[in-house]
Amino acid sequence: MKKRTIIYLLTIAIFGFSLSSCIEDVLDIDNTKDLSNIAIWSTEKAADMYVTASYKTFTDVSQVASSRRNFYDSYSDLMKSTSWDIYNHPYNKSLLQASSFTTGSAGALDSWSVYSERIRRANVLLNEIKDFGVPKFGEEWADIRRAEVRFSRAFSYFRLIRVYGGVIIRTDVSGVNGGVDDGVNYDDIHRARASEEESWEFVINELKWAAENLPDSWPAEWKGRATKKSAYGLLSRIALFAGEWQIAVDAAEKVKELGGGLASDYAKVFQVDGGQDNSAEILFELSYLEGTITHNFDSYNRPFGDRAAYNHNAIYAEHVPTGDLADLYEFADGTDFNWNTYDEYYEDPYTNREPRFHATILYNGSKWEGRLIETYVGGTDGFTQFQQSSSTGGRTPTGYYLRKYLQEGYSDFISKGSYQYDAVIRYAEVLLNKAEAYAQLNYTTYYKEALDALNEVRQRVNLPAKTISDAPNKESFMTLLRKERSVELAGEGFRYWDLRRWRLAESVINGKNAYGVKITKNADDTFTYEKVDIDGGSKRIFPERYYYFSLPTAELANNKLCENNPYW
Repeated sequence: MKKRTIIYLLTIAIFGFSLSSCIEDVLDIDNTKDLSNIAIWSTEKAADMYVTASYKTFTDVSQVASSRRNFYDSYSDLMKSTSWDIYNHPYNKSLLQASSFTTGSAGALDSWSVYSERIRRANVLLNEIKDFGVPKFGEEWADIRRAEVRFSRAFSYFRLIRVYGGVIIRTDVSGVNGGVDDGVNYDDIHRARASEEESWEFVINELKWAAENLPDSWPAEWKGRATKKSAYGLLSRIALFAGEWQIAVDAAEKVKELGGGLASDYAKVFQVDGGQDNSAEILFELSYLEGTITHNFDSYNRPFGDRAAYNHNAIYAEHVPTGDLADLYEFADGTDFNWNTYDEYYEDPYTNREPRFHATILYNGSKWEGRLIETYVGGTDGFTQFQQSSSTGGRTPTGYYLRKYLQEGYSDFISKGSYQYDAVIRYAEVLLNKAEAYAQLNYTTYYKEALDALNEVRQRVNLPAKTISDAPNKESFMTLLRKERSVELAGEGFRYWDLRRWRLAESVINGKNAYGVKITKNADDTFTYEKVDIDGGSKRIFPERYYYFSLPTAELANNKLCENNPYW
């Protein structure tokens, strides 16, 4: 078990838990090469370290430390990967090449094997809690830890269902002999998929149980572990995918009852040392340790001009906002942005935009670490047209850079890496979930509740409230809601999955192009703005069959009862 324990300790470090005494307790138990179950379950701290290994399912898809395929907004119209075939970036090929998704492979979005393994490990852990945790520490202790594991397992199932639809439900008690369903026995290997509805129902029930049994909070040494707010927040998200509108509303209300709220300054929500208490807003986060467990978000997202500023060439803007995203942000007075009319009221297209624009996007002329960003052609931060051949060399092909999550003034990212946390579930999302659920439940009856939730998000950034005259029916409200989700949650990995669950990916992506702004500096220091295609000339692809990708060839070959999705 030594290998599993090492992986586990790394996971704990990622969550920022206090380790030293726990590690000593475990290592002092047994001086042999492998730690036995007896050693793992010998002390409460050692057992807790083992239990929290289940959270690894969340670190797999961290948006600040994601693998090279999991920055999900770059599969959508909001963000653009600057690479075609280097950095192991699959984003542009997934959008522009039909061969990226085939029968037997979900391509860059394949998650069947890794999350089936995460689920199997969770099932084994739940069985061990029963066999070792209960006798040692009691049922109350065990139920809290079971809730953590089931919370994490629910997230793994969620990731599978949103890619494939109905899945094979395997648990710690569904095996042929009433135990762990680990695929060892013949009858366990050959299992049919549940329907999508049944799969969502299973996940929702898991989260309900977890929410009831998780604590309101944890001692400081275990900061970062899931709480009731975490489970209800995630439940409000998943209920939207399932179309369970009342469950989404009820879960959001529970988060509010438990103390969920918006932090005052939107920009500081994403700053690890921003000097603001974000505890009410961030319901679940992935925390990293400065100088110990880090990632490379700053190196991989800073503007190109920082290469000269830091005399360091390993700075690449791997993901940049599109013009589609930038144009969604209103002016500070709530006026919609429009390239054809902005200059009738404002000197340039970027001043006087609402706070989330300035907190999310670095644009031409924005202030950054004592200088002005220059995204015009020939400027310090440059502009390079995207080509379907290599990459832009770290320059923007859209006229914009991503600001959200960057740590301005933090110079040690070069030698020490980055350590900002990832806000996995936050209260602003829960409010938008609630707004959408009320509208879908019955907008005629609940329009006030839907608008109130939407406006609470807008009021944080001092935008005027939307009224029934702005959204007289559900369709017009959903247009507002979709826009609000895009600007509030930009860069956090929601847009692509939202488009899929709304069944709008075909109309937004298929046969379309995202665009950017090519800026030319004139002799009189004014600027000319030209909207340009940022996809290298090809149209984007999202046919109907992409809503449910193909299951892996190996699963279809090994499991006689497993059937593939239609069109594959």
